[in-house]
Amino acid sequence: MKIISYNINGIRAAIRKGFIEWLKKENPDVICLQEIKAFDNQFDKTEFEALGYYCFWHSAAKKGYSGVAILCKKQPDNVVYGCGDKEIDVEGRILKIEFDNINILSCYFPSGSSGEIRQGFKMKFLDYFLNFAQHEKKNKNILMSGDFNICHKDIDIHNPIANKNTSGFLPEERQWLSEFLNLGFVDTFREINPQPDYYSWWSYRARARENNKGWRIDYHMLSKELKPAIKHVDILRDVYHSDHCPILLELKI
Repeated sequence: MKIISYNINGIRAAIRKGFIEWLKKENPDVICLQEIKAFDNQFDKTEFEALGYYCFWHSAAKKGYSGVAILCKKQPDNVVYGCGDKEIDVEGRILKIEFDNINILSCYFPSGSSGEIRQGFKMKFLDYFLNFAQHEKKNKNILMSGDFNICHKDIDIHNPIANKNTSGFLPEERQWLSEFLNLGFVDTFREINPQPDYYSWWSYRARARENNKGWRIDYHMLSKELKPAIKHVDILRDVYHSDHCPILLELKI
């Protein structure tokens, strides 16, 4: 099973930049998208269906904002839109597909970079999500994929000292991510690749991507029971439709 997660920073803009052609070539079994920034009637979703995908869209109520999606080659047994918290679900942040042997979620965590109000919302989201993830994991092996908007360790950010008081690398956020993993998840990329300088997001400013001054904030978080199923991981740094790049996970299940 080849699974990709990708914050595309606007599906309509990504399509204009060749996203569908790239998807056809890459041909994952499942792709989890974040920050689609559109309702499904604002673009031609039949282009994805023509590639053989079942398509599930969970847009935010606010126009041009947030939103997640999952495209998959096999029809799931069930699809769940949202997490049950109205304040979170109105922003289109969590979508789940269920198969007989694994449940896969596309997750888009809030950013707190715009100020105290959104940072407060982010921390409230994290509190809720920890309990949500614990409950989900009791039911079945799961893969939580997406943009967590948190770098976990110094190795995951280009300048940990300068960013130690920056949203996305705050001590309480990093501690939260450790607590999340302790629920029984593995960071699949770090299970395979311990090397530095691998990032999944770069600022558009100051040629950050060209100079690889980035953050690794996108993850495939897998139930630890499935760790032996991990066959390959990668960060597809040469794919340019967004300020993020896709992250790849291959499982044998």
